[in-house]
Amino acid sequence: MLSKYSLQGLLISLTALVFVAGCAGPGASSPEKIQRALAVDTVNSVDQYILGATDVVRVSVWRNDDLSISVPVRPDGKISVPLAGDVQASGKAPEELAYDIEQRLGSFIREPQVSVVVTSMGSHEFSDRVRVTGAVTQPTSVPHRSGMTVLDMVLTSGGLSPFAAPNNSMLYRLIDGEMVAIPVRLDDILTRGDISTNYRLRPGDILTVPERSL
Repeated sequence: MLSKYSLQGLLISLTALVFVAGCAGPGASSPEKIQRALAVDTVNSVDQYILGATDVVRVSVWRNDDLSISVPVRPDGKISVPLAGDVQASGKAPEELAYDIEQRLGSFIREPQVSVVVTSMGSHEFSDRVRVTGAVTQPTSVPHRSGMTVLDMVLTSGGLSPFAAPNNSMLYRLIDGEMVAIPVRLDDILTRGDISTNYRLRPGDILTVPERSL
């Protein structure tokens, strides 16, 4: 499994590659891989936030304001909490972190009740974005939002350039450490109302629109 930083590097490298390659980009993945990539749940893909380095969390201990702090997740993935000491935060959901802190504080406080709220989500600044590159008016990178589709990204980028080959577009999706290339027929979506390839997007998706051959 790729680390968060490896994922960010892979996404940035792929974005640069497809932008330069234009219409000479790689072909589609196998039907089996495409089906598996499209079967991944896009509705609940960001329902559970996983903490990472540079996130900032507010740790609140009920009836113990002196133990409640706002603290960033360090590069080593840990945070420092009064009495509890260093606690692993990276890779955990806020609810998991709160439970771990409660277990640590149980030696000092009777039945501690801890809540953890994410106040700054720096670790997902790049990995949770969606991008469109190539023959569009303005190549764009925006934070993922639930319900976003291929068409939303095209409209956000200002539409296609006059040199686009829209039916040769490709959606790249990272699944289990492998980048899957999914064909997208943008011209059919925009001019024929055929939305069969107007896929819902996941965090990290990259849509590329090649230029047509001269």
